[in-house]
Amino acid sequence: MKPKLPTISDYTQIFLENRPLLDLRAPVEFAEGAFPNATNIPLLTDDERHQVGIAYKQKGQDAAIAHGYELVDDTEKQKRIVQWTDFVQARPNALLYCFRGGLRSRLTQQMLAEEVGIVVPRIVGGYKQMRRFLIDQMSLRAPQVPLIRLGGRTGVGKTALLHTVPRSIDLEGEARHKGSAFGREVEPQPTQINIDNQLSIQLIRLMKQSEQAPILIEDEGSKIGARHISRPLWHAMEQAPVIVLEATQEERIEQSLNDYVLTMLNDYRRILPDEATAQQALREHIVSSLNRVQKRLGGLRHRAFMALADEALNQFCESQTLDGLRLLIGKLLIEYYDPMYDYQLGKKHNRILFSGNQSEIQHWLTEQGFTITSG
Repeated sequence: MKPKLPTISDYTQIFLENRPLLDLRAPVEFAEGAFPNATNIPLLTDDERHQVGIAYKQKGQDAAIAHGYELVDDTEKQKRIVQWTDFVQARPNALLYCFRGGLRSRLTQQMLAEEVGIVVPRIVGGYKQMRRFLIDQMSLRAPQVPLIRLGGRTGVGKTALLHTVPRSIDLEGEARHKGSAFGREVEPQPTQINIDNQLSIQLIRLMKQSEQAPILIEDEGSKIGARHISRPLWHAMEQAPVIVLEATQEERIEQSLNDYVLTMLNDYRRILPDEATAQQALREHIVSSLNRVQKRLGGLRHRAFMALADEALNQFCESQTLDGLRLLIGKLLIEYYDPMYDYQLGKKHNRILFSGNQSEIQHWLTEQGFTITSG
């Protein structure tokens, strides 16, 4: 009789310990949604999974298993075992799972045990139950979490300040978007499922440390780029008190220049073959961002901003001069961003606890029990 291989179903502990996860689902499944510490080394490719699925529907599980062995010959099987073995040997505390914690993960667990002598615990319920667990945890914990929203006009340095506070959640970082028409980043946004999973895991970890201590979170809208904040968390944010970070106009222009232009250009330089291509990508990004706000600006102002942007980008690309870009950013802050933010902040005026510059906000946070680091 074969020994029973180990299983684990304590999802809270799995995420608290940040256990390495071997995800055996097909690549198409993994792309739709995954967990932060998961690596996809599938038992079956997308096409193989499709064919096995047809066999299962038409002839049942035994026929599906037999067809799987036909599709994956011994040579290919050994390649996959080597990949799993390398993964586990590099991460001895790894766990494995498939979609439901059933056939695919059992087969893989068995192959590793019998052919390599490596025993890897299998997660009961697989991806489906872990995903359900995180959804339920968000619904349970979000209404209980004591949030403080960090507000402030564009360019005051909210994200930089947030990163000095360990007990915080960086929504823009998780969504990989700066949360405005100009906020798109070089890399695509994670899937909605991935963002939801990560935020739920963060809540579990932060509330494990303390259920009573407040958590700092940026004062975002309900959408960040093409992604939205999960409804339970957004409802909690709507009720949360606000602190407002302030900065001078000059400081805001420099921060915005760094966040929206120079950092973006460096990101393009990292993935594109040469400087000219990177600069052209930056130009297209700024132009497309201005076009996205054309309706809000109105035709006349939009044309004026487009002309200003064209001149500023020409100066920068030809001589690395930043003055034109500073002028463009300053006008955008005053004419586009500030009126929108001031209107939104006005609706929260009765929930504002404190306003001040970075050092004043950090001092206030320490008085509330937050730890501040060097960032």
